[in-house]
Amino acid sequence: MSYSKGINASAATLTKNRTPGSACPTTGLCATCVDGCTGLCEVGRSAIRGREVIYPRPFGTMTTGSEKDYPVDFSHFNIMGTAAGAWGIEADSDKAIFPAVDVGTEIGGYGRPGTGTEPIKLRIPFFIAALGSTRVARDNWDGLAIGAAISGTILTIGENVAAMDPDAEIRNGRVVNAPDLARRVKLFRDWQDGYGTIVVQANVEDTRLGVQEYAIEKLGVEAVEIKWGQGAKDIGGEVKLPSIERARQLKSRGYIVLPDPEDQNVQEAFRRRAFKEFERHSRIGMVDRESFLNRVEELRRAGAKYVFLKTGAYRPADLARALAFASEAQIDLVTVDGAGGGTGMSPWRMMNEWGIPTVYLEALVYQYLSYLESRGAFIPDVAIAGGFVLEDQVFKGLALAAPYIKAVAMARAPLTAVMVGKTIGGLAAGGKLPSDLKDYGETVEEVFVNAFELKKKYGKDFARIPEAAVGLYSYFDRVAYGLKQFMCGARKFAVKYISRDDIAALTEEAAALTGIPYVTELDRENAYAILDQTPAARSAVAGS
Repeated sequence: MSYSKGINASAATLTKNRTPGSACPTTGLCATCVDGCTGLCEVGRSAIRGREVIYPRPFGTMTTGSEKDYPVDFSHFNIMGTAAGAWGIEADSDKAIFPAVDVGTEIGGYGRPGTGTEPIKLRIPFFIAALGSTRVARDNWDGLAIGAAISGTILTIGENVAAMDPDAEIRNGRVVNAPDLARRVKLFRDWQDGYGTIVVQANVEDTRLGVQEYAIEKLGVEAVEIKWGQGAKDIGGEVKLPSIERARQLKSRGYIVLPDPEDQNVQEAFRRRAFKEFERHSRIGMVDRESFLNRVEELRRAGAKYVFLKTGAYRPADLARALAFASEAQIDLVTVDGAGGGTGMSPWRMMNEWGIPTVYLEALVYQYLSYLESRGAFIPDVAIAGGFVLEDQVFKGLALAAPYIKAVAMARAPLTAVMVGKTIGGLAAGGKLPSDLKDYGETVEEVFVNAFELKKKYGKDFARIPEAAVGLYSYFDRVAYGLKQFMCGARKFAVKYISRDDIAALTEEAAALTGIPYVTELDRENAYAILDQTPAARSAVAGS
């Protein structure tokens, strides 16, 4: 059985097979590769453009998600409802209604005794994971920041934003002014109303440049995140640079730039348009216990109220390191990002073929945290990421490693909502709405179903909310609304009551992997105890 699609052809890399109906399943090459083909597939295109074909296209203006079909994913579990009882509310049909479900959650704030730091309150149990220096994040930041703030959740500014800013000032190897970073923070802060927070993430280069210290001391940021990795790749971040001047600037700021913009032969090749873009790469981190603990303390001394850790889909020993070190440092949140998620700047084959998929990784999270808890260790709050889109996945993500999972992190889906909101807003303003939307109306307030709610809340300030942010708010509202319905069916009226027995495995493989009971084994003892209460069963027991 094959779990990969598009081995040698994918919409992500704009490649295709000449004979798409008869490609070899193991290689992806056409069944008949003929002399004279212009090179439509990845091998053929690589013969022309080489390493450029490693990356999805058009690079920087889209997001990309893995096509790999993993043996076990969240579709291999179903959510279990019940007809009796209620958790978090009175078991009364007039009170236990789904609008009464509380989907809010809290993160961190209580890990360090005596600090007095309050938990971060979220209106919804999902937030936006790091979106950094990519063009697609920069161009859509207004919608992301304002939409996240008015939704009452967390938004993380990803790696490299400060140093990628052409107008940033760096003195003696430290950032002293980062206008783009400041703008991103301010946009969220201007619309924040007591829920969520803005987080500044840092990789190797950001740490060396003192980006988080700058964000804490100059911008008033309270939450920072140490980045070990993400679910889409196990190397540092990449972007494309269109000019020698930008390539030189980024190299001078400490990045790896390929090919070397200082090399005269490279400069000549660029002028002749042998290639059109340079690549900027970030370094990979080298994790060890002492340096991690020291960094956490440095950030706290700098004034950080909340310290997070983001780790990726590395091998199991690295997940154990992340959870053990986070426990020892008593940090506020660990985000664990599984393979199969989406990003706009990961090598395409790497996105499909490396790391531990989300369900497998979350199964390990539960095992490792259960072990730590049994030994009396501090248990940090955890968020799970990696391919989450809609409410059923959110519920399953919260349940699979309950009670340790406090929230689900997303990136690609919120960005999709923002981009669609921006596009539809522009079309509505120009009177060019597609025909399938004209049935809803002609104006922004008619087309976006949540616009009336936001206009009522914000009054004249509604005019300052971009359609991109309305799109994100509407998408988050849909996911929260659907989640309430699932939770009500499971009779769980607050997130903290969601448990592992709220889901059942539909395949024996999923059950063996996660320890979640196979659906026909679920409730077995309880079911027979109920059956034994029938008069006939009681009589049979008495007679025996």
